[in-house]
Amino acid sequence: GRLAEALAPGASLALDGACLTVSAISGSLAEFDAVPETLRRTTLGGLARGRQVNLEPPLPAGAPFGGHIVQGHVDGVAEVARVDAGSAGHVVHLSAPDQLTAQMVPKGSVALAGVSLTLLEVGDGRFSVALIPATLAATTLGQLKISDHLNVEVDIIGKYVRRYLEKAVGGGITVQKLREEGFA
Repeated sequence: GRLAEALAPGASLALDGACLTVSAISGSLAEFDAVPETLRRTTLGGLARGRQVNLEPPLPAGAPFGGHIVQGHVDGVAEVARVDAGSAGHVVHLSAPDQLTAQMVPKGSVALAGVSLTLLEVGDGRFSVALIPATLAATTLGQLKISDHLNVEVDIIGKYVRRYLEKAVGGGITVQKLREEGFA
């Protein structure tokens, strides 16, 4: 469609949150190459023909920045455990590997299928997000059902902080080690 017409080979485009490079354009169709690692780490390998996906071009230099930094570097996959849609709002509860949820904080940021969202609750192997009407209307997230899988990108700032602490404090982060390093 219109988006493909604005692309050229070599351009980047996030497809359900996974940054891909355009390999060819044919009319209104864009083609991408994906290496086995991308297919293994994301939901892209299981996409069915005709399934709707979220598409996001890169943010142009100088454009207004709203939300959090989403790079298109998928960290893993989460599974929809429950969807609460009602007068109190639209809340999606997900399960994910502990190594993903360990990098999340309540009211922090996460990208699901490339959509920047705020975390409501976070626990071991689980988290939830609330979806506003504009997000439901403009993305595929309004179609979610139990056991659907979504690409997850945790907040880059959290990744850097975790990496720094692991290197500065060693493999295991404890309250005692944080105090010794001046964090408590």
